[in-house]
Amino acid sequence: MNRPRIGFLGTGWIGRSRMEAIVATGVVEPAVIVEPDEGCAAEALRLAPSARLLPSYAAMLDEGLDGIVIATPSALHAEQAIAGLQSGAAVFCQKPLGRSAAEVSGVFDAAKSADRLLAVDLSYRHTAAIEAVADALAAGTLGSVFAVDLTFHNAYGPDKPWFYDRELSGGGCVMDLGVHMVDLAMWLLAFPPVEQVASSLFAKGRRLAAGAREVEDYATATIDLGGGVTVRLACSWHLNAGQDAVIEAAFHGTDASAVMRNLNGSFYDFETRINRGTHAEVVASAPDAWGGRAAAHWARRLAKGDRYDASAETNLKVAGVLDRIYAGG
Repeated sequence: MNRPRIGFLGTGWIGRSRMEAIVATGVVEPAVIVEPDEGCAAEALRLAPSARLLPSYAAMLDEGLDGIVIATPSALHAEQAIAGLQSGAAVFCQKPLGRSAAEVSGVFDAAKSADRLLAVDLSYRHTAAIEAVADALAAGTLGSVFAVDLTFHNAYGPDKPWFYDRELSGGGCVMDLGVHMVDLAMWLLAFPPVEQVASSLFAKGRRLAAGAREVEDYATATIDLGGGVTVRLACSWHLNAGQDAVIEAAFHGTDASAVMRNLNGSFYDFETRINRGTHAEVVASAPDAWGGRAAAHWARRLAKGDRYDASAETNLKVAGVLDRIYAGG
């Protein structure tokens, strides 16, 4: 049985990480790579020595590939994903899929028209810690959930200049970090309707006006959902956090709270506790090699022959929330 032939567009650190996870499944053939940086290209070819290096995305699209993995700057995602889908390839794309709900909608229109599998690298969904939260919600352990607190503070910040250009990135810490947290809350709560959004965005300590072209490095938002649930988000770059990162998703219910948080400032190690009053029970903890699971899951689905899946369009709802955060509500 022939394995699907895959192309990798962009093989920086994240792109290589996802490439490694996909190659490790053994269910696809890494066929071609497009990467202008010689060092990154060389590292990628070590992971997939049988792959060929191509000079451009246009050349990749001429290969008749079964799937394409996109790990390029955010401004390119929607256009590149649409081109890949229209060429007949399934697509796995780094987040954000688009810089706005309008861009994301265009990608899903292309996926539906081409009947091709489309997935976004919302990797935190695949952590053992979040799976434990999902299990608690499904079992009714928390009772009625009424509030969610989301935090993602990064004491550093992106090392690529394009992240700080609104036109290229689509936004700052909300687009980079907040998207993961908003997705987790919406996904775990089964995407209830969004009733109201209020937000405050800052850059270097200055509050930004709605629609500002400067990217934010600190943001807060309150998102009121149908069913009486209030979600509070705080995220940042370059914050005086006292550690590398502060990451937490806390789901508060009438009977208990489920709290996923990072350990010792780590970007990778998490635990989940079920809190009842002053008692806390750890139900998931590190180590957990979760980084490439979303990519591997897409590769296995592609190898099974899966095609367009309308359930993935929930990405549109998350993009709509981010649009409202950037609009100030």
